[in-house]
Amino acid sequence: MALQQLDDEQIRTWTRAQKDEWWFKNIYRGDMPQLTLRSALTGFLLGGILAATAIYIGAKTGISIGVGLTSVILSFALFRIFNKLGWCEDFTILENNCTQSIATAAGYMIGPLISSLAAYMLVSGKIIPWWQMLIWMVVVALLGVLVAFPMKRRFINEEQLPFPEGRASGVVLDSLYTGSAESGVFKARLLGVTAVATALFQMIISDGWMKLIQIKLLMLDKWAGVKEAWVLHERLDDYYYAFAAKADLAIPKILGTDIRQLGLRFTLDAAMVGVGGLMGIAVATSCLIGTLMNFAVLAPIMIAAGDIVPRVAADGSAVPISRAEIVNQWGLWWAVTMMVVGSLVSLLAKPELFTGVFKSLFGKKSKEKTVDLLHDIELPLWVSFVGVPILSALGVWVTHEFFGVHWLLAGISLPLIFVLTVICTNSMALTSWTPTGAMSKITQFTIGALDRTNPASNLIPAAMTSEISANAANLLSDIKPGYMLGAKPRQQAIGHVIGIFSGAIACIPLFFLLLLPPDAHGVRSTATIVSDQFAMPAAMQWKGVAEIIAKGLSHLPFSALVSMAFAAAAAGIIEIARIVTKGRFPLSAVSIGLGAVLPPESTLAMFIGALLFWIMGRRYKAAEGRGEECHEGGFPARKQDDGHARGHRLWVEGCEPICAGLISGSALVGIGNAIINVLIN
Repeated sequence: MALQQLDDEQIRTWTRAQKDEWWFKNIYRGDMPQLTLRSALTGFLLGGILAATAIYIGAKTGISIGVGLTSVILSFALFRIFNKLGWCEDFTILENNCTQSIATAAGYMIGPLISSLAAYMLVSGKIIPWWQMLIWMVVVALLGVLVAFPMKRRFINEEQLPFPEGRASGVVLDSLYTGSAESGVFKARLLGVTAVATALFQMIISDGWMKLIQIKLLMLDKWAGVKEAWVLHERLDDYYYAFAAKADLAIPKILGTDIRQLGLRFTLDAAMVGVGGLMGIAVATSCLIGTLMNFAVLAPIMIAAGDIVPRVAADGSAVPISRAEIVNQWGLWWAVTMMVVGSLVSLLAKPELFTGVFKSLFGKKSKEKTVDLLHDIELPLWVSFVGVPILSALGVWVTHEFFGVHWLLAGISLPLIFVLTVICTNSMALTSWTPTGAMSKITQFTIGALDRTNPASNLIPAAMTSEISANAANLLSDIKPGYMLGAKPRQQAIGHVIGIFSGAIACIPLFFLLLLPPDAHGVRSTATIVSDQFAMPAAMQWKGVAEIIAKGLSHLPFSALVSMAFAAAAAGIIEIARIVTKGRFPLSAVSIGLGAVLPPESTLAMFIGALLFWIMGRRYKAAEGRGEECHEGGFPARKQDDGHARGHRLWVEGCEPICAGLISGSALVGIGNAIINVLIN
């Protein structure tokens, strides 16, 4: 059933009161269950699980994956099964929407853990206590909720802005519950089968799982003489290097540097294949170009020139050249330059995002007095008017107490929140993209100019403004499907708050487990945050900007300064080309910069995933009309027609479920592997 919506003429000419009355009479489903105990509990648990997978992927790639549609499909399938078993009634469409809202809010909570807070620990060498993380993240996220709701009626009720990502969730929900449920069941089954198969594969390549199964459970060491657990090497090139050492074969080198030192490895990483399928061929290709440029071209040249060298650690141990050293000593600087300049040029090319600020602040408002039909279902404005000042003061206090940022510097960043929120919301409403990366750098440089001695002074206030604005914009995107389906906004706000706690409770322990594991003496060190497994590219970008602010550019090699100049020019040219061609230019400056700090094996796996789905998508582009195009001996080729339709359904319609299965299966087993290694070692 097609969702009802106002046409362009009605949006342009009707008053907000008329639009609210139309929505209340035609869309609102006041008698349908929404925020029930089971929808809240399902969203809380599902949100925690999906947030865990999101931090796993975010630590690897710096990309925050969306979990909204995945939660919709999983919730639908779960309660459809329960209903068939007679355990409970089926989920209503609004309960499912509430569940996805909670789960999506939980997924947003990973942002500071893979970026600003991790960067602070890398720069300062101090580990933030878990309870301080929890308090700061929850305060900032709640501020985002309270800042968003005064804008909800303007952006959603009155201007009826599209919010493409939120609308997609609404359309999927409507098709599941008002159309044929076959499509939803198929996608859920596809996601489940892919996740199980990926999980089994991930177990085979995980040392912890294999040790648990072979040594602890089967006790092969006791009766079969197994000395250590067999594990399929995730890095397939390990087999070649082992054979090469025995057969005295050549090891590939570039300008005399072993390609293993350059990070040029081949890894079977199912999660990265899934991420590549979701990001698309253009972004994946840009990442691969950045990787090859940094690690296969520039790094060997800089090593030969002596600008990248082995160094001595603080404890006197030798630190050989590796992928991480290449990034830290040289590659980070041109990569950060390309990402920052690309983000800013892309942002400045969208003047409507800035004009939207003035429209929202000074736009004409109706002076007619009307009865507010939505008074009892909208979040009361007094909650924001009272809550924002209180939480803002609390945010300034915890920023000062926990991170040593002067309270004036923390307070200076607060006026930027509203402006940045309107910009981010306009961007999310039009493009499903929030320019938090570019906007945070503006705050970071501004505050950093006032205090260059404390890295927290530029990192934490910038993190606060970017997270609040992003959380507010994402919340409004979550509310969009609820508005389309007739949900109560007040209950969605409560659901979002539930998701905030779900995400924080799930992600913070995982952050310590995956990125700050204790050593043999139980001591944790910030040196483990960035590793071959978890590159933390978003944190590295924040760290790079913070170090430029603190130290200036004089501490960098001359070649790094030259590379930064070329990177800035290239980023500007690439983004201008994208603007002139209206997005048809295939490269992205931000993605090229991202590829320069990601492990090459990850970008290769992402490119393989993107290429696979791009090829299959082109092959099965449309399922209609094939019977007229394909004939054999004068008769319609029905087998080819059916095969094409199945291919379209699998590779095009099933792209997101397959990718979600690859990511969730790999991430959950990978997290389990980390837990097992901590427990049995």
